[in-house]
Amino acid sequence: MGANQLDRQITVAIIEDHEVVIDGVRAWVDRDPGRRVRVVASGADVDEVLRGPGGNSDVLLVDLNLRGTLIVDRIAELTGAGRRVVVFSAHSEPENVLAVLDAGAEFLEKDESREHCVETIVAVAADRPYVTPSSAGAMIADDRPVRPALSKQEIAALKYWFQGMSKASVGRRMGISEATVKQYIDRARTKYAAVGRRATTKDALLARAIQDGLIRADEIGEYRSMANRSES
Repeated sequence: MGANQLDRQITVAIIEDHEVVIDGVRAWVDRDPGRRVRVVASGADVDEVLRGPGGNSDVLLVDLNLRGTLIVDRIAELTGAGRRVVVFSAHSEPENVLAVLDAGAEFLEKDESREHCVETIVAVAADRPYVTPSSAGAMIADDRPVRPALSKQEIAALKYWFQGMSKASVGRRMGISEATVKQYIDRARTKYAAVGRRATTKDALLARAIQDGLIRADEIGEYRSMANRSES
């Protein structure tokens, strides 16, 4: 498997204050034919879950509303500490979804969770972007005006990278060094940071690219398919 893929069962900790929701997630995980995911911890308090087995989990599945309080600010704190986070919430207003994406997490709306829950967890564990319908809708509707100017080479490097290619593979495709590919990607992040739209993770940078029309949300699957063929 590739460097950004896991060759073992993925562990997830659920941070949620409704037992019925936790039971539902466990049921979806158990019904996955490949048994790719295992729930190792659950609870309604972020810090308590992290102090236990959940602290070593590959992915955190976090409700945005815990005991009546929205914890949008905690999401950036968790991703900033290097944790992979899927926000699992009924609060799918565009401003909440965009705040989650800006923080470097994925957003999964509870109404769409049966179809996308396991796939989102697997993608996040492997550091692959995964665009759920709620995320796509919020990104397409995003009308924030500040868009940095990326060069054609920067855009090309980002597109190939979003296909799932390694930076070395992108370099071979473009006829440049891996170091130059990294420079293009880092420069794109720097340009976004300069206009107040941080993109510290691959997911966040993909969100920016979709928001700014560099690629379309419905092209993600096509890009991955093309990448798989080109790398085979």
